[in-house]
Amino acid sequence: MWHFFKRNTSKYNLEWLGTDIHSHILPGIDDGSTSVAQSIALLDSLMQLGISTFYFTPHVYQEVHPNTPASIATAYQTLQQQHTVSGGYAAEYMVDSHFHSIVSNANEQELLTLPGNFILIEMSYIHESRTIDQDIFKLLTLGYKPILAHPERYIYFHGSIENIKRLRDRGCYLQLNLLSPTGYYGSREKTAAKHLIDAGLIDFVGTDVHHSKHTKVLEQYYTTHNINTLFKDCRVKNQEIREQVQAVLQQ
Repeated sequence: MWHFFKRNTSKYNLEWLGTDIHSHILPGIDDGSTSVAQSIALLDSLMQLGISTFYFTPHVYQEVHPNTPASIATAYQTLQQQHTVSGGYAAEYMVDSHFHSIVSNANEQELLTLPGNFILIEMSYIHESRTIDQDIFKLLTLGYKPILAHPERYIYFHGSIENIKRLRDRGCYLQLNLLSPTGYYGSREKTAAKHLIDAGLIDFVGTDVHHSKHTKVLEQYYTTHNINTLFKDCRVKNQEIREQVQAVLQQ
């Protein structure tokens, strides 16, 4: 079913981003959207801001959200039946013992990736995953390109940008949440985000939208701030993911 919306006409928006690679919009599958109707409302809000392509990334966290490729595919198909969306789906993997086991015995059928074989991973906000270095190395040897979600939110990295840079130097890309520069998560996360951006360490950005409070904050902030100047020292690669897909489709 086609759903129509009115494009936001503010001077500023997120059209420059084009593709969102991190969200929890698929219905009823994790701590994000609880229904198709809510998913559609969230998508419409983000599309009004200028985002046109979405790669949904539900949590895969065995102890809390034990999603599988099959369960994620089902949720995606349910949404697509009601609201056709450009993009696809992947997952946000918690780097825990379950993930370590999967990676240690990985084959490409078990891991859901973004175009270009990028894989989104996250850690606990309280303590760094013990196997993070091993798992990054293993993913790289298997041909995956790990992206660490929202490094600015990990409290053990606050005040120590070198520890984040260490992971990036080992081949892990970094993805910043667009909510962080707004101060939504707190002043420490806002400061950490600024340090990472100013150092040119951010490779991707994502909304990490879970609910309407998130979209309202994004709308309030990104229609009144020229965010392009904020990321001037970073080479944000979101558009490259969409371009890769379009190139494949044109072959």
